[in-house]
Amino acid sequence: MTTAKVNLLDYDRQGLRDLFAQLGEKPYRAEQVMKWIYHRHATDFAAMTDVGKVLRDKLDAACEIVPPKVLFEKQAADATYKWLLGMDAGNAIDAVFIPESTRGTLCVSSQVGCGLACTFCSTGTQGFNRNLSAAEIIGQVFVAGKHLGNVPHQQRKLTNVVMMGMGEPLLNFDNVVRAMSVMRDDLGFGLANKRVTLSTAGLVPMIDKLGEVSDVSLAVSLHAPNDDLRTELVPLNKKYPIAELLGACQRYVARRPRTSITFEYTMLKGINDLPEHARQLIKLMRQLPSKVNLIPFNTFTGTRYERSDEDVIRSFQTILLDAGVLTMVRRTRGDDIDAACGQLKGQVLDRTRRQADFRRRLEEGAQHAA
Repeated sequence: MTTAKVNLLDYDRQGLRDLFAQLGEKPYRAEQVMKWIYHRHATDFAAMTDVGKVLRDKLDAACEIVPPKVLFEKQAADATYKWLLGMDAGNAIDAVFIPESTRGTLCVSSQVGCGLACTFCSTGTQGFNRNLSAAEIIGQVFVAGKHLGNVPHQQRKLTNVVMMGMGEPLLNFDNVVRAMSVMRDDLGFGLANKRVTLSTAGLVPMIDKLGEVSDVSLAVSLHAPNDDLRTELVPLNKKYPIAELLGACQRYVARRPRTSITFEYTMLKGINDLPEHARQLIKLMRQLPSKVNLIPFNTFTGTRYERSDEDVIRSFQTILLDAGVLTMVRRTRGDDIDAACGQLKGQVLDRTRRQADFRRRLEEGAQHAA
């Protein structure tokens, strides 16, 4: 019986050191190999010329380095780049790179589909299939880095990673945290803590858990300033209403002084873009260090929502700014290739009844955080 090889992309630095010890090797050899993987994009042990042949043969027999397979890639008119990456059983996920003059941001997925069913998000209409492994998460960064010729600490084209792609990252907690560890490791992608951002719809127990083990930047998909409207847009709000969510955010900020929470607010015409909504939002934002990202809604097939008019968005922003709330309007990028915020859909074979799976995973999350 042949033993399956382990994918080294599934391990952070400590995990690799433990694995190499199990193989009878000095732990520091793991760090040597890690640098080959993430700094030189090596997937063949034979290419690791400063690693002894005996160890290379041992690794070749027991291990592999397998990033996700690129099924499709396309560049938008504004230079945004999207990859469709193949998973198992006909599933696929999206990863998106957004180049700007001072930074390059990669939007990374954490699940195949999503079970949260936010009504304004294309991913939420696809259903849910499964969590991604740590290898499949960090593998998205590997694919993008290799494509860009990114070299950590040298030719750094990839400067930021946001866990804002398909899925709810906090429902795939362990794999996401392990992958973010590699993103921030000097032998991985070497990104500063503040340049790795996790975006959540608001799983309160898992925000607290994240604060105990990581210090990445936190973004919250708020999208409404009161519970009735937010429950309509983000069904998770029924379990974790705004007051509880803000409490978790306050605790997260308290652990790391001089930081703030980013609140994402998708602008939906006639739904959440009225002056009264802005004034309600101001009261919420005064409760903790925060900034607001206003996101013009990006349409997708079958949606009932429309994007707020430009003058309405700017007026909404002005009300917030005049009240001292730091507020930015996110520029829409990549919408001509369905790469804009809220448009990611990949290919998801929904094998669950979404709400039943949603309830089960929430219970698992609560138990994990306990």
